[in-house]
Amino acid sequence: MNHILRTAEERRREIQRNADRMGIDDAYISDLVETFYARVRADADLGPIFEKEIGDNWGPHLARMKDFWASVAMNAGRYTGKPVPAHAKLTGVDAAHFQTWLGLFRETLEDTAPSPEAIPYFMERAERIAKSLQLAMFGLPNMEPRN
Repeated sequence: MNHILRTAEERRREIQRNADRMGIDDAYISDLVETFYARVRADADLGPIFEKEIGDNWGPHLARMKDFWASVAMNAGRYTGKPVPAHAKLTGVDAAHFQTWLGLFRETLEDTAPSPEAIPYFMERAERIAKSLQLAMFGLPNMEPRN
């Protein structure tokens, strides 16, 4: 079996070419983040959670989310935050909120995506991120939390 080993830079270029082919660029990431978080802020369940945490400080949060999604979708390497601790400290969040978040994210993609294949491309990553954050915050279902 012949495995082809690629350098990190070769992998980064491949991801960037793939994103470019789907129409994913910084302008689209900006549109996605702005549109999505406007919907989050207007959502009856998610809005108050974000308002409590972010308040009037949306500019820095949106900039951080643009860097995050550019790094996730285009391997831009601009995000340096730690999402697990940032989410683990939140109060009033339950697993159902992640489904609401994912639903709004999918709707936003369906309304704004630059190409049809960009929707599953982003959703696969969003679902993986949501699952990771849920595991960090709530543990595995049907298991007792660790002490």
